[in-house]
Amino acid sequence: MDKSGTFKTLIAHLRPHKTVPVTPWRAQHRWDLSLSRVLILFIGLAIFGFGDALVVQSNLGNAPWTVFAQGLSLKLGLSLGWATFFTGCGVLLIWIPLRERPGFGTLSNIAIISTTIQLGVDRFPLQSTFLGGLASALLGIALVGVGSALYITCGLGPGPRDGAMTGIHNMTGIRVGRVRMGIEVTVLAIGWLLGGKIGIGTALFALLIGQSVAISFGVVARLTSK
Repeated sequence: MDKSGTFKTLIAHLRPHKTVPVTPWRAQHRWDLSLSRVLILFIGLAIFGFGDALVVQSNLGNAPWTVFAQGLSLKLGLSLGWATFFTGCGVLLIWIPLRERPGFGTLSNIAIISTTIQLGVDRFPLQSTFLGGLASALLGIALVGVGSALYITCGLGPGPRDGAMTGIHNMTGIRVGRVRMGIEVTVLAIGWLLGGKIGIGTALFALLIGQSVAISFGVVARLTSK
């Protein structure tokens, strides 16, 4: 195959998917556990956490929720991992009036992402140049997309933030996109006021994360199609 054909094949494999694909490992309900399904869930959440850590270490600005967690960590003297953990637990409390029910994936989301973000921040180098930071941020966004695709397709329950978004949508009737935007802007503003870092990395995350997840969904769908 010539270079042109190889490039076209690569582009075809990276074509975004419009919906959440149905995978062989998808659960029937939020507590439908199997060894392979839980393993895929944990791998996906770990990839997500390490990706978020790369965005942090890019030194160009964080994802909105990590801006909030970082600001919280600075004010309370916590590590970023613990601040992320407590943020997830706090958001989970919002589920009570929204009548949302957590699944195994919801609780795993809080524990594993918090842990792997801290591991990544402790071990990945903090970038000191713009190009190094840009590469770290883009790789991080790509990994967050891959991790999201893996854990979402397990069907073991949304993360705390996604559950709050859908719960508010269901209760108020406000469009999901508007609810998500309102939540993201609010936590970003609060996080910034608390001292969390925003910058071009924050903008890149906002612009590219949706496409990263969609592309990852497409790859998963094509790899698991019969």
